[in-house]
Amino acid sequence: MQFVLATHNANKVREFSRILEPLHIKVGTADLPEVAETGTTFEENAYLKAASACQATGKPAIADDSGLCVHALNGQPGVHSARYAGENATDADRIAKLLAALREVPAKDRLAKFVCVICCVFPNGDILTSRGECEGAIAASPCGQDGFGYDPVFLVGDKTFAQMSSSEKDAVSHRGRALRVFQSDLQLYQRKQASL
Repeated sequence: MQFVLATHNANKVREFSRILEPLHIKVGTADLPEVAETGTTFEENAYLKAASACQATGKPAIADDSGLCVHALNGQPGVHSARYAGENATDADRIAKLLAALREVPAKDRLAKFVCVICCVFPNGDILTSRGECEGAIAASPCGQDGFGYDPVFLVGDKTFAQMSSSEKDAVSHRGRALRVFQSDLQLYQRKQASL
């Protein structure tokens, strides 16, 4: 089955493709209009993006909304993770702001989780929504060369996401978990459609 992936983020395209390819799910991109992420939850924002892409292309569309929720910061940056340090900030800018906010927080209290919500909207109006979470902590400083976003400061065990291989990250990450739930939900949906 072919889906349109509603993102302009090349890193997400690679991650989605890598995780979904073994599941025989193909994703492509399209020239899509920008969508204002006005939702207050990951679920709302993922739906806004998927619905817009489905309407623009007439094809089933997948979108995700994901972010970092830091317990000591009352769940921030949360749905504002990409805009945490301003609209045109870099990953390094966002990380610097986060580490500054946590400067006085001891290591034991730097708990956080990554959240990913995947929404798929079909041309017939059907919607699938899947959620994945990964618990971890915020490192004192960036470590590792791989990954993107907050990966260099998000610790799972003794490694940041940016220190993990792609397969290690996919096995534990919020997006990997959400995509595996999505794959299961999609198979169930396809069986139901086939029986109609």
